Amino acid sequence: MATKDLTKVKNFDYSGEKVFEQAQDFLPINGTDYVELYVGNAKQSAHYYKTAFGFQELAYAGLETGVRDRCSYVLVQDKIRLILTSPFDPESEISHHIRKHGDGVKVIALWVDDATSAFEETVKRGAKPFLQPTTVKDSNGEIVKSGIHTYGETIHMFIERKNYNGIFLPGYEKLDTEYKPTPTGLKYIDHMVGNVELGAMNKWADFYAKVMGFANLVTFDDKDISTEYTALMSKVMTNGNGRIKFPINEPAHGKKKSQVEEYLDFYHGPGCQHIAVATDDIVFTISEMRKRGVEFLYVPGTYYDTVKDRVGIIEEDMEVLKKWGIMVDRDEEGYLLQIFTKPVEDRPTLFFEIIQRKGAKSFGKGNFQALFESIEAEQARRGTL
Repeated sequence: MATKDLTKVKNFDYSGEKVFEQAQDFLPINGTDYVELYVGNAKQSAHYYKTAFGFQELAYAGLETGVRDRCSYVLVQDKIRLILTSPFDPESEISHHIRKHGDGVKVIALWVDDATSAFEETVKRGAKPFLQPTTVKDSNGEIVKSGIHTYGETIHMFIERKNYNGIFLPGYEKLDTEYKPTPTGLKYIDHMVGNVELGAMNKWADFYAKVMGFANLVTFDDKDISTEYTALMSKVMTNGNGRIKFPINEPAHGKKKSQVEEYLDFYHGPGCQHIAVATDDIVFTISEMRKRGVEFLYVPGTYYDTVKDRVGIIEEDMEVLKKWGIMVDRDEEGYLLQIFTKPVEDRPTLFFEIIQRKGAKSFGKGNFQALFESIEAEQARRGTL
């Protein structure tokens, strides 16, 4: 079944309905199943994400569960599940990944009803296989998983769990310790952004359109996302029900090195730049995360001088938003509030976005200028601008 090439759509349909109708939904996706990060020390990383982000421990796999080559900690907060995995073998593929990229996203797992069909349909449309459909069982039932390659060394796993009642996946045991920091109000993954090399954005947007049946929700060019010094271009791809959104960024020519180029240099190739997680109360979430040591990009106070003229009436107190550095933008459907962390490791690569949508379907275009200036200030401090 041929899919439409929707990657050249420029105008954003804020209702989303027309775009979602255009998606060729031969690959129904229920949502994000989990995101797996390869990290240097999973135990310590789990402690950080519990303490700073308010994740709760869910499950564990390692030597104690019969896994000999790695350990994995599964953390949960509402609908978000993170796996933090570290290797035991210094020559393993996981070790190689960490040496090359540092801590970063390896697997973006998608929850599907039929992992075999998802694999077959995407592979016949051109996806490179990573894992053939595989059934894994334990006393709680079975799951079927399969996988395909995407940009860089990033993998999409398809997870079918309709016949499984266990805590997470076969091979994992419930993890329960005395240390239980309270949640910070994170709800679900809103979108995940991939950074690719110059000239590769259209290739991967086309991949999501033709291979996975996604539609182009919105396109930003270097006129939309630029400052005096740097620029980038982006295409946002969405699946048919709108639950999965993948913006794909590439650098654009500028006077100095853009954030995407910096990422590619330090990650040593394409990869997931940031994970946007939603909250219903961004003021509470950010105030909690700041108390726990999470560092956010600085938003200059002058940004708030013109916000009311641009976004109109909002429910939140602007002085409170200014205090916490939370930005605001509006589209035809409503408004959104957002803020970005600094990178969560020493390499300037992976970071998180915290977002609260009050009807808005867009991605904060009105904040791009202030955001880029904040990122450039950090790049200048690192000597990488």
